[in-house]
Amino acid sequence: MNRRFLFVLGSARQDGNTELLAREAAAQLPTGVEQRWIRLAEHPLPDFVDLRHDEDHVRPSADTPAGLLLDATLAATDIVIASPLYWYSVSSLTKRYLDYWSAWLRTPGVDFKATMAGRTLWGVAALAADEPSVAAPYVGTLNNSAAYLGMRFGGVLLGNGSAPGDVRKDTEALARAKTFFAQDAPLARYPHETDGIRAGAGVQG
Repeated sequence: MNRRFLFVLGSARQDGNTELLAREAAAQLPTGVEQRWIRLAEHPLPDFVDLRHDEDHVRPSADTPAGLLLDATLAATDIVIASPLYWYSVSSLTKRYLDYWSAWLRTPGVDFKATMAGRTLWGVAALAADEPSVAAPYVGTLNNSAAYLGMRFGGVLLGNGSAPGDVRKDTEALARAKTFFAQDAPLARYPHETDGIRAGAGVQG
């Protein structure tokens, strides 16, 4: 299967540090690798309503934000969550997108869990802190989501930045971006399934 990258931009502002870092990493992908970029702020999802145990599940129309994101997610071999670190985890826009994965697990004709199995989840995040370990909850959210779905997890590319454009000063993060998507992405495992795993494993900061 040819690789198709979906970049899910979860920042509340355009051209923020997280997006800049993600685009730096994406620029290193081989020619011919498909890239699709979706800014969640431009396709706002309604408040998530937990209908997991209701019987009436309907696939969302393709012309709705939920339908657009579902179709884009299913079509991707690699999903990149590009969200800044907000209160030590993903942004509210990103969290809402991930919440919708719960609904898609029960959407008729999708078989979301089986479809996502074996595909790869990545993360890119800008944070204001100098200590990458503060991003452990962010990494855990993505790693554990990937583990539940049987996906691979490529880790999280971290860069330092708060004011617009700050990440361009983080030369170490820019250097890591050059090879981020070229690295191995092992099958995701919950921390309790792997002896000796640290809470912050997967951080590239």
